Amino acid sequence: MTQLVDKTEPAALIAMRSRAENALAENGLPTGKEETFRFTKIAPIIRTTFTPAPEADGAAFAQQYTFGSDAVAEVVFVNGRLAANLTRVDDLPPGLTISTLSDADPFVVQKYLGTLADPHTHPFAAYNGANFADGVFIRVARSATITKPIHLLFISIGASGPVVAHPRVLAVIEDNAEATLVESYVGRGDKYLTNAVTEIHCGQDARIDHCKLQQESTTAFHTAVMNVVIGRATQFVSHAINVGALVSRNDLAVKLDGEGAYATLNGLVLLDGQQHCDNHTLLDHAKPNCPSHELYKHVLGDASSAVFKGQIYVNQIAQKTNAKQSSKSLLLSDRAMMNSMPALEIYADDVKCTHGSTIGPIDDDLVFYLRSRGVGIEAA
Repeated sequence: MTQLVDKTEPAALIAMRSRAENALAENGLPTGKEETFRFTKIAPIIRTTFTPAPEADGAAFAQQYTFGSDAVAEVVFVNGRLAANLTRVDDLPPGLTISTLSDADPFVVQKYLGTLADPHTHPFAAYNGANFADGVFIRVARSATITKPIHLLFISIGASGPVVAHPRVLAVIEDNAEATLVESYVGRGDKYLTNAVTEIHCGQDARIDHCKLQQESTTAFHTAVMNVVIGRATQFVSHAINVGALVSRNDLAVKLDGEGAYATLNGLVLLDGQQHCDNHTLLDHAKPNCPSHELYKHVLGDASSAVFKGQIYVNQIAQKTNAKQSSKSLLLSDRAMMNSMPALEIYADDVKCTHGSTIGPIDDDLVFYLRSRGVGIEAA
C-alpha cells in the first residue's frame, strides 16, 4: 500500500491522515469473515494488489458526462486528482464555496473532516484517509439557496496493472441553506478500484438533495462510505443508482440529530452478468419526532447478485419516531441471487416503525400481456 502523503499539506489533513494510517495498521482491510462483509463478494478486491492510479487525461469522459450549464459548478477529478482544466467553479453564487481540501479553511477542515467516517469503524474509510491525494470541499452558507445542482464528476482510468483512486468529499450545509449535490462515478479499464468517502454535515432547517450515480467499468471495483448528520427540521433526500462495477459496496449512514429532522433514502440497483452490489444503510434516529422513509429496488439479471442490509436504529430518547423501510427485488434469471436483511433496533416505546422485503421473478401474467401485443420474450 503506497503512501501518497505530501508533508507540505495543511496540518488538519496530516492529522486526519495519521489517524487513518493508525486505524488501517491496527485493523487492516476486511477479509470477508466479518459479519458486515459476510455476504459481500470482497475477495477479488482483497486478493488484488493495487498501486496508486497515475495521472490520466479524462477530457473525453468529462465531455460525455458534463452537466454543462445545468450545473451551478462542476468539479472533475481524474484518478483521484483535481483536473483543473476540466473544472468549472467560476462565478459561484453568493453563499457557495468550493475548493480542494488542501485550499479550504484549515479550521473548518479540522472541525469536520474525518469526524463522521470513522476510520476505526469503516476499514475502507481508513484506506481512503491514509491514501487520498486530495478532495473537494463544499460549503453552503447560512440561508443560501443554490438553485442548480453542484456536480462532482469522478473519473477513473485503469492502467496496465490494478490501480486505485481515493475520491474524498466534505460538504458543510449551514442553517436554513438549500442545495443539490450530484456525485457521478465513471471509468474505463480492467481491475481498477474507486474507494470513495463522502461526509455531509447539515445544520438546522436546511434541505439537501444528494444524488449518486455509479456507472464504473463492469470489470472494475467500487467501494464507498457516506456519512451524513442532519440537524433540527432539516430534510435530507438521497437517490443512489448503481449500474456499474463488477463488485461494489456502499455504506450509507444518516444520523437524524435534531428534532423534526427528516430523511429519505431511495436506491436503484440494475445488474447483469457476474456483477455484485452490496448496499448497507443505517438510519440513526437520535432525537424525537424524526420521520424517515427508505425504498431500495433491485433488478438482477443473468448470474448477478446483490445484498441489501438496511438498519433503523431508534435511540431511547427518540420518541415519536416514524420510520418506514422497504426493499423490493426482481430476479430476471434463475441464476440471480438476492440477500435482503432489513433490521429494526428500537429502544424507545412510543414509535411507529415498519419494514418489508419482497424478492421474486417477473409476473408471468405481465409477460403474457406484453407478448400478446407483439412484444418479443426478451424485450418483455
